[in-house]
Amino acid sequence: MKKLLPLLIISAIFLSSCFKIEQKAIRQAKETTAKAFETIPANESPSTLTVLSAGDSLTLGVGDSTGQGGYLPYLESMLEEEEHIKEVDFYNYGVKGNRSDQLLKRLQSNEMKEVLRKADLVILTIGGNDIMKVVKDNFYHLQIDEFMKGKDVFENNLSEIMETILQENPDVSIVLVGLYNPFSKWFSDIKEFDEIVSEWNNTTQSVISRYPNAYYVGIKDLFTNSDENLLYSDNFHPNDKGYELIAHRLNETLESKVLPDMEKKSFMVTKEEN
Repeated sequence: MKKLLPLLIISAIFLSSCFKIEQKAIRQAKETTAKAFETIPANESPSTLTVLSAGDSLTLGVGDSTGQGGYLPYLESMLEEEEHIKEVDFYNYGVKGNRSDQLLKRLQSNEMKEVLRKADLVILTIGGNDIMKVVKDNFYHLQIDEFMKGKDVFENNLSEIMETILQENPDVSIVLVGLYNPFSKWFSDIKEFDEIVSEWNNTTQSVISRYPNAYYVGIKDLFTNSDENLLYSDNFHPNDKGYELIAHRLNETLESKVLPDMEKKSFMVTKEEN
């Protein structure tokens, strides 16, 4: 298996009817369908959305010149423009350098469990440091196989992360942000790392697909297809514009999928209770 010599160099530099039916039966079917998809009354929608954001430096906001938490302030403003959301409470548990095994351990702390139980939404950024650990652990004999092994470990950790979250709060919605390749712009001729990031994103989507209340948000294309520089001066983390674009991509998924599913679920619970 060929060694990734170019990857070693850059790593050293930068560390989701029947035919006939009576008219009476038709009316009954329409009435039943209408009730099932009835819009939630505005006064039954929660005015405060509680969000737990956790993971690595993308959640912490490394590279954000304002020091306010990367994508979080942008996303908060967007969410508070939603008709049924008056306020968003963010709990930021981002830690620079965090890997999936470390996040799993932190999710089991009493502090995070307490927030998980009351959260409506969990947003995760994780996996980038798992890839860099493979690089550092196999620095002198780096091969594609090592990344595949690391991916299997990451998949197991991610599955446990999902189970840990849902054990504390079975009704919470979970959004996981995919990985991007920070080297794609400056080292576009090196394809191996881009392929590795894509493989890991595919694994993430596979795990997410097992859970009905979980959603994947891909951001790799934002950094690959942009003519504008979206990276901080370390050429690794997003800059202010990069974080703003991540927030927009997150908000697109929240508006089109997550929030409607949350509202539908709340409505069905209300109907069952009544």
